[in-house]
Amino acid sequence: MAQLISIDRARQSAIAEASAVLGDGMLVAIPTETVYGLAADATNPQAITRIYETKGRPRFNPLICHMADLEMAERHAAFDPLSRKLADLFWPGPLTLILPLKAESDIHALATAGLDTVGIRVPRGFAGELIRAFGKPLAAPSANTSGRISATSAAHVETDLGGLIPLIIDGGACAVGVESTILKVEDGRIKLLRPGGIPAEAIERATGLTVDRPTEPGVIEAPGMLASHYAPSASVRLNVSTVRPGEALILFGGVRIAGMETAGLTLDLSPAGDLGEAATNLFGFMKQADASGAESIAFSPVPFHGLGEAINDRLSRAAAPRDR
Repeated sequence: MAQLISIDRARQSAIAEASAVLGDGMLVAIPTETVYGLAADATNPQAITRIYETKGRPRFNPLICHMADLEMAERHAAFDPLSRKLADLFWPGPLTLILPLKAESDIHALATAGLDTVGIRVPRGFAGELIRAFGKPLAAPSANTSGRISATSAAHVETDLGGLIPLIIDGGACAVGVESTILKVEDGRIKLLRPGGIPAEAIERATGLTVDRPTEPGVIEAPGMLASHYAPSASVRLNVSTVRPGEALILFGGVRIAGMETAGLTLDLSPAGDLGEAATNLFGFMKQADASGAESIAFSPVPFHGLGEAINDRLSRAAAPRDR
């Protein structure tokens, strides 16, 4: 089983131990403000291969590369003026930018799935401190089996991947609870590739520009774009008005649903209707509902504005048809 180190009790020891494991080309599960990441040296092809093998992740699905700061990011990617403005506004934080990869970057092609672009994020807190100490970018997709529910606590990681990796850094529950927002600037316009921890409305307010949503499915340009993703073992029903006997029920905003007294388990993402609280609770509640043994999980409607766009994106992918 993986060694578990708490940053509350041994922050510097956690950084030193994690740096040593990463330097050996091995994997470390690390806390970020969004979800836990399965981190590896982004310049080491053997280490990146371990990410794909451990997660069971398709190799055409690129990895986000995490940087200590904007200076490190600029050594690996070319910034147009609008992308630089977005970085100045929202880094460190839950924003990933898709940028042209510089020819001199030593990020390995396995991390970018052979694309000439790279997804870059500068995380807050412990993850940024670790990258600064390690001195290299870290490829770090969510620390869970590919396509399944993302981990927002060290316990989630330990249950899923604890027997496959050497080290888990415990930083407590993730504050944001959903993955980063992914943006790409094209021809001076902002394109939303994945809604996430920064609502599109906040980006529009800060820049004065409209955020464009893709109108039809396209090529995989960034993580989180697969149709089926974030899925529990149970089937998922969305926007329900009635509950089937024995279903796990996940509500939002304290609403009541017909038949809810017959549910096997009832949880509320946010009784007060707070979308930030709902995002923080989303993956943890999905895991709890899945562990209840219910054959299906029913969700009441969640508004689409603000962080609700990211929540509904995750739910729609969790409910999508999948291979069994």
